[in-house]
Amino acid sequence: MKIELKEITIKKLTDGFLDSAEAGVVAYSGKLDIRPPYQREFIYKDKQRDAVIDSVRKDFPLNVMYWAVRKDGHFEVIDGQQRTLSICQYVNGDFSIDGLAFHNLQDDQQEQILGYKLMVYFCSGTDSEKLDWFRTINIAGEEHTDQELRNAVYAGPWTADAKRYFSKTGCPAYGLASDYMRGSPIRQDYLETAIAWRSGGEIEEYMSKHQHDKNATQLWQYFQKVIAWVKATFPVYRREMKGVDWGVLYNQFKDKEFDTDKLERQVAKLMMDDDVGRKSGIYPYVLDGDERHLNIRAFSDNMKREAYERQKGVCVKCKKKFQLDEMEADHIKPWHEGGKTTAANCQMLCKDDNRRKSGK
Repeated sequence: MKIELKEITIKKLTDGFLDSAEAGVVAYSGKLDIRPPYQREFIYKDKQRDAVIDSVRKDFPLNVMYWAVRKDGHFEVIDGQQRTLSICQYVNGDFSIDGLAFHNLQDDQQEQILGYKLMVYFCSGTDSEKLDWFRTINIAGEEHTDQELRNAVYAGPWTADAKRYFSKTGCPAYGLASDYMRGSPIRQDYLETAIAWRSGGEIEEYMSKHQHDKNATQLWQYFQKVIAWVKATFPVYRREMKGVDWGVLYNQFKDKEFDTDKLERQVAKLMMDDDVGRKSGIYPYVLDGDERHLNIRAFSDNMKREAYERQKGVCVKCKKKFQLDEMEADHIKPWHEGGKTTAANCQMLCKDDNRRKSGK
């Protein structure tokens, strides 16, 4: 990892400043992405913004900033976005302080601001080195998400096109799947989830492999297939469907045929079952049968004590006596066969027997 400390004057920084809203914000002769396309936008409060300009006018030092050096020779702000925006917007005449905009200042005052030197670390290296470094310095201000940091490291045509689908306010992914997704497109949650589904969780490896692809059409097409499969498999929508790991289920079951009416009957029954603690887990459960998705309601301490006393501390399997804390509660009639989490359906097994039973 190569980290160089540079002095950048405000005059050089603000040259070519252009704010194209969600299409991105650039400066430094167009070579610096202050806010890349569709990255979330944080707005400094007036007091914070004005404090930045006041520091500059008084020649007080601002905290060091960090720029990533990209492979195309351009740069991206990793830390210091709001300070940079405040400076550029003030020089551009977007706001005034105490009734004075930049163009209202005397020539010597303007020259003092333009000549002010910012301390900037230029960070270059391998993708993994930069990602590790950015995570290390991501400790102050408006913290970046992991996916925002990845977007900076793997910047290129593929990432830019992927953001178009997944990262814009009202983006196509939001319009298609907001009922099924958690998080925010502009915080990169949709993009991160889509890549995780497509790559089996190997997000960085996937982005590195596709960084220089011309577009992200394959990822978008995959995402559309996932959502279409969800809607076809579970046509009755419930709010518990929001945030389910649908891509993982699609990858596993997309080629299997299901009786959607039967699935709906199972889902409806389980939604009414008080023993099911995690309703969103019903969807993976009806596909793979793993009860761990459901977080089945546990027996209360009173139920355990009642069963323990009833059994006189003897495990019903091995017939040996144990202390209460050496035993675990178990359904006499299994939950999946209709057994309820009630005192009458509770039995105590020693830990070894209960775990052997659970492993069958």
